[in-house]
Amino acid sequence: MAVTSAALPSPAPASPDPSALPTVAPVDDVLADLEWRGLVAVTTDREALARDLAAGPVTLYCGFDPTADSLHVGNLVPLFALRRFQLGGHRPLALAGGATGFIGDPSGRTSERQLQSPEVIAGRVKVLQAQMQRFLSFEGPAGALLVDNLDWTAELTVLDFLRDVGKHFPVNQMLARESVSARLESGGLSFTEFSYQLLQSLDFLELHRRYGCTLQVGATDQWGNITAGLDYMRRVDGAHGHALTFPLITDASGQKIGKSTGGGSVWLDARMTSPYALWQFCLNVDDRDVGTYLRLLTFVGRAEVEALDVATAERPHARAAQRRLADELVALVHGPDEVRRVQAASAALFGGGALGELDEDTLVSALSEAPSLQVSGPTPPFVELLAEGLSLSRSDARRAVKEGGAYLNNTKVTDEAAVPADSAWLHGRFLVLRKGKRNVLVVERQA
Repeated sequence: MAVTSAALPSPAPASPDPSALPTVAPVDDVLADLEWRGLVAVTTDREALARDLAAGPVTLYCGFDPTADSLHVGNLVPLFALRRFQLGGHRPLALAGGATGFIGDPSGRTSERQLQSPEVIAGRVKVLQAQMQRFLSFEGPAGALLVDNLDWTAELTVLDFLRDVGKHFPVNQMLARESVSARLESGGLSFTEFSYQLLQSLDFLELHRRYGCTLQVGATDQWGNITAGLDYMRRVDGAHGHALTFPLITDASGQKIGKSTGGGSVWLDARMTSPYALWQFCLNVDDRDVGTYLRLLTFVGRAEVEALDVATAERPHARAAQRRLADELVALVHGPDEVRRVQAASAALFGGGALGELDEDTLVSALSEAPSLQVSGPTPPFVELLAEGLSLSRSDARRAVKEGGAYLNNTKVTDEAAVPADSAWLHGRFLVLRKGKRNVLVVERQA
């Protein structure tokens, strides 16, 4: 018999139907809705923007660079903002940075990104576009478009770029922008990254020319890049537009929104963050933050969110807001079927249901977040597995059995010498051991 610690991989559930958007009421005043949700940090001219939004459909865009193999939960803030504008009758453009991904945005960073190959960038762009299209509607006059800035930069020569774009950017203004000045103070900036704001400005001009785009949105660290684009549009075409930035939002612990307690990103790709892990992430959101998360990461209406604010203040132990957040966000990212699966898995994992009734993929998804052991050969005694997997002494494991706090597949174990029977292996592969209410261990049998 061999016993080894190992991480249990999660299955990759099918992506939700891209056309299965949440049923959400239209937004009468999108700017007021954004302000209530805490999504407006700075605008170039709030009243002028409000007038243009009220006067008729506005085309706007937000860019997403392919810096990873998936979008993360934090990316949903601007992505859902595009959808909120769309619910107000405006047309969103979701830009995947097939060109800017070659460079890397210096904003908010203290060091230069590692450059990726064209093949890696192209693959990531496809992933990002597939993820973005799940949250936007592509039907009707306000139908969204997915665009890639490589389309208008791939054939641009260096000389044309310097002559037609670079000449419109005074270096003293570029040096004064926060994304540049901060990097210069912290150790330097390559010309490659220095040119990033020119490429982003070119994007704004091209989208204005091609689609009449007059508004760019993004986080506050994009303010300099966005306003540089506005200035470039004015210099070249005499065109005018708007900038709107969202605050860089952190939770009560100082983490950026969408970061796990370990500091890593919570991804939209189910292979990188399982639906169960996303659901648990939401359930564990601090009471001080859950109202913010509901406003930014869901389309739950104002009356319900404010009622949940009251419930959190009056009955925090019920975690009603966290449960609403978990159900809503998993449904948006992975589909309503996954919500039912993770709810059933969570109930069963902690003694509220029959583990044997879960299908194998659901069980694997739930168990992927628990400590795990792999065993080969004859099945070890229950006490040995419990001690090894939960880092207990043998005497502590025996005491848990003696005191009635040890379970195998949600059945109480009363014999300190018990050895799990072959029939106990769920789907022929798994044992689920539990000490008390919350300490869960999964044992996987290797062939």
